[in-house]
Parts: sequence; C-alpha cells; structure tokens
Amino acid sequence: MKLKNIILGIGIAAAATIASCNSIIDIEPEFVLDGSQRFNSLDDYEFSLIGTYAQFRSSDYYGNASGPAGAFSTLPDMMSDNLTETGESLANFRQLVNWDYASDNSAIENLWTAAYRIIAQANITLREIDRFEEEDPGRYNRIKGQALAIRAYVHFDLLRYFADDLSRNSTTLGVPYKTTFDQENVARPTVAESWSAIFADLEEALELLEDTDIAINSSTNFSLRANIDDITVNAILARAYLYAGQYAEAAEAASEVIALVPLAPSANFGAIWRDENIGSSELIWSVPFNSGEGTPASNVYFASGNRSSFRPSLEVFETYDQVNDIRFNAYFRRVGNRDVVSKYLGKGNLSDGIVNWKVIRVSEMYLIRAEANTFLQGGESVALEDLNTLRSARISGYSPVSLSGQALRDAIELERRKELIVEGHRFFDVKRTTRELERTDCGDNFTSCSLLTGNRAWVWPIPIGEIIANDLINEEHQNPGY
Repeated sequence: MKLKNIILGIGIAAAATIASCNSIIDIEPEFVLDGSQRFNSLDDYEFSLIGTYAQFRSSDYYGNASGPAGAFSTLPDMMSDNLTETGESLANFRQLVNWDYASDNSAIENLWTAAYRIIAQANITLREIDRFEEEDPGRYNRIKGQALAIRAYVHFDLLRYFADDLSRNSTTLGVPYKTTFDQENVARPTVAESWSAIFADLEEALELLEDTDIAINSSTNFSLRANIDDITVNAILARAYLYAGQYAEAAEAASEVIALVPLAPSANFGAIWRDENIGSSELIWSVPFNSGEGTPASNVYFASGNRSSFRPSLEVFETYDQVNDIRFNAYFRRVGNRDVVSKYLGKGNLSDGIVNWKVIRVSEMYLIRAEANTFLQGGESVALEDLNTLRSARISGYSPVSLSGQALRDAIELERRKELIVEGHRFFDVKRTTRELERTDCGDNFTSCSLLTGNRAWVWPIPIGEIIANDLINEEHQNPGY
C-alpha cells in the first residue's frame, strides 16, 4: 500500500464511518478523529492516542486471522527454526515460512500498510499538540511522550524486516520515517539515519514520560501494562540499542528496567500467560485482546478448534528440562498424540485463544544485558550473573555454571531462544547476528530448510504498490534481489 494512499485512506475511512453513523444517530463514534479535524483540547488528543494503541491489534501486526498475519507476534518464529509446519496447517503461510516472497506478496504489503497506519495515527496525535504544553504540562507530557514512543517503536519494527545491515552506522537503505500526518512521499533514508530518528523520538519520549500528571501504569503491578511509560521506553531503547550494536547503551537501558521490574516468582510464572492479575508478573508492555478483538497466536495453535498448524521443533523442544523448567509446562502441552504451543490458550481457564500479547518482559532485559556485556571489556562476569539469575528463576534446583568466551555467548543465545519462544524474536535474532538458519527438524511441509547468510530473504522487499505510487522510491531503491 502506498504511503500517501495509506494516510488518505485513514481519513476517508473515518469520514465514511462518521457519515454512516450520522445517518442513524447524530454522534461521532468514540475514538474516531480523522486527519481533517483540528483538535480543540487535550481530550481530543487523548482519544486519538487510545485509537493509536488499538491499531496494534490489527491482524497484520500483533493479531491473527485466517490468512497470513501476526507479522510481529508469531510470524518471526514461524519463519525460523523454532517451529515446524504440520499437516494441520492450511498452507496460508507457505511463501513466508519458506522464504519465497516477492514484492507483490500481499502479506508483506498488508504489514507495511498496518504499520504506517499506526504511525499516521501517532502523527495525528502529535499534530499541533504543542499548543497545549503550558495549559496542562503533565498531561501534555503523558500524551506526547506515548505518541512519540509509538512512532519510534513501529519504525523500529519495520526496520527489522525491511533493512539489511542493522548496525548503527550502516549506509544501506532503511525505511521511510514519517514525522507528520499530512507529509507527502518520503524517500528511504540510510539505516544510520533511521536509527537517528528512532533514538531521537525515544529520548524525547523518555524525558517527557518522566514527568506526567498521573501514573500511566501501576508502579507495583506488572500483570497488565497496556500503555507505554518511562520504564517501557527504556526497555524499547535496550532492544533497539542491541540491534544497532550499541552494547554499552543497551546494557545501561536494560539495567534501568531491571532495577524496577522483578522477575516473577516461580509459582506465579504460569499466570502470566493466563493474564491473571496476581500482582508483580514481570510484564513491561502488553497489548490487550478481548472478545471480538481477535487473537494473537491462533496461527500457531488454534485452541478453539484444536488445530496445531505449527508445532515446536524438536531442536528447541528437547533443550528444556521437562521436569524442572517451569517454562516447559507454561509454554507447551500434550494434546492427543502431539505436542502443541499452549502459551496463548486464553485467560484464566479459557481455551479460546483470546489473550493479551506480551510485547516486552523483563526477562528479555536480563538477556539483552547479558548479551551486550559479552561484547564489553570486563563484562563477562555480569553476563554470566544475568544468565544464572534467569535460569535460577526458571529451573528448580538449578546449579549456577561458569562459562566464558564463545561458550557463554552461545549459552545466552540458547537461553534467549528458550525464554522468548513464540514471542516474535527468533528470525530477527538470527538475522541481526548474521548467522545461518538451519532447520534440523524441517518436517514434511517446509520446502526450504536452510537460509544462508547473504540470502535476499533475510530482508523483505519494499511492496510494489509503494514503488508505483511513491515517486521518491523506485526500482533502484528496492532491496537487492527483488
């Protein structure tokens, strides 16, 4: 979908919705504030911000549907060696999971569209909000800070798929960075320029969110944190710095989060995945899903219909201590004669697949700090301590190990794989560390079992619709090989 057409479409859709509603009852639907309207109060900006968050539930972002979807929830694991396609699959993902995509792939275009919709709504929320800075500084900070963080976060997510070399100073092409709602076509900047814009938005967001009128999330309950606060921004920074190879900054940002957010006690770990409000449960940011709003992981295991389209690969499944590791029973279960991913069954005792998507947990911060410290002088002792701390929280009777060098780095990589399985990381983790992806458990339905370093499929193509409509992006700006 074309950038300017995406933005225009939002206004048209909103206007059409309003016109339709006005023909029945003379009110505007709540949270529908299109790009043609000038906001008259911070209430309007608050409504717009709520609408921005709601778009993360799109089936092309964190949600799922009957076709290719879940680009940042389940798909990165489906495209990796963590999962294996089964005979129960409806083959909706064949091109994506076999890395056989082209610039006219509809799923790729849908993700591009969904992401820039969120960015456009964030930019609506930011447009002319500075008029109200003096009126209510705390509320202004709270709204603007969240919108800036969302804008940066979504651009970062796009960069993970559409950029090749993710290092901080890379001169390869990044993604168009949209900073205003009514902005016309935007060219592809370099990856370095993309990072500069991402970090600038996040740093400003952090400063604003440290001084707000009210608490955005509970300071003690980490069971449901549906909005971005200063803790969340530091977590996003830690993740982004790791990808950019800025290891000192990644370790520092992760430490800020770890100091405030505890790991869940073993007895409470399973409740995280059932969205049970038990107090401190290590969530930093989650996207709520309720009845009628979709499901975030049904394309892996459709709980209501008991269809397991993707099972855990034997390669990763057999790395868990099935007796002592609390993650094993929280993440998997035996149904009939097969092992399924049961991480997202539902809330409480339900098995309808309607469960909140866990965007960031504090365990990731331990793994980020550990990995980052293996690249820093004198950092191995801290890295080892973080690895042993996380394992001790997850494995009953765990005895700390002593590792160094490549063995330590490999152990952290494996622990990251086990801890964050089906949380949208694995494909990107292999990509950013420039390793080969080898499916030792390829099953009968994958047609491609190896993705070598340098293969074009590590980078998604810019959608052909964008190239046709955007006069600043042409075939010369397409990713290599497409």
